[in-house]
Amino acid sequence: MGVPFSDEASLRWALIAFEFLIGIVLIYNSKNQPFPRPSGRFGWLVILITILVLIGQAAPKPMTVFAHFIMLSGIGGFGLVAGVYQLAQTQRDVLVAPYAGMMFCVGVVGLMVLTWDDLSKVEQWAGFLTIVVLGGGETWLIFRGLLIGKLPQAWSQAGMIALMQGRLTGRNGAIECFEKGWDVNEEHLNPMAYVALHRIHLFLGQDEEARTWKAHLDREGGESAVAHEYIQAIHDALTDHDPQAAERLPIRHEEE
Repeated sequence: MGVPFSDEASLRWALIAFEFLIGIVLIYNSKNQPFPRPSGRFGWLVILITILVLIGQAAPKPMTVFAHFIMLSGIGGFGLVAGVYQLAQTQRDVLVAPYAGMMFCVGVVGLMVLTWDDLSKVEQWAGFLTIVVLGGGETWLIFRGLLIGKLPQAWSQAGMIALMQGRLTGRNGAIECFEKGWDVNEEHLNPMAYVALHRIHLFLGQDEEARTWKAHLDREGGESAVAHEYIQAIHDALTDHDPQAAERLPIRHEEE
């Protein structure tokens, strides 16, 4: 089985560099998501497997290009299934699916190229159609995940977690998370983010910022658009953090 490249060793090193690049990009960009763990873990998985392959290059018989493509297809397929679930179901990650899709496409297309001469005409047409489908699917994943991927619900959830942990300011603090926790397509999230930001700025004594978010909240229907339990949870978290500062919050009355 011949490799249609002038140097098989160079192709192996190119694949290793590609895998390292995918892992590094996943780990680096995971910090820009509300829940960095899924993409971070997958990135480290890719890095660790690539390191093992890199060590194996010193062996008398290093991993062949064919086996390398099989490995890419397996890792990419696993990440693709997990990433699509995160992208479409939990809506907590937009990175794993497109980057795992790249690995899967490279692996599958590479296997097809290596075995192309051994395929019948029907199998070659089936392979060509498969490549077209993979290209279209990967284009959609890149567009849906990397270009327009937004995680307003996840940012709102991360904001509540940060609030309960007392992390109000700073990177991935409650304020930053809630500022990203709104979306024009999910209007029910908007007043939830606005009321949280209003209360946090009041708690911090930042009255001007609090008035700005109160105006946004009023345009969305006011506090009546937000569940009483949600607002009470915000008050309870801020009170647990600093009871004295929580006295700046408006007094809430139990609903009958």
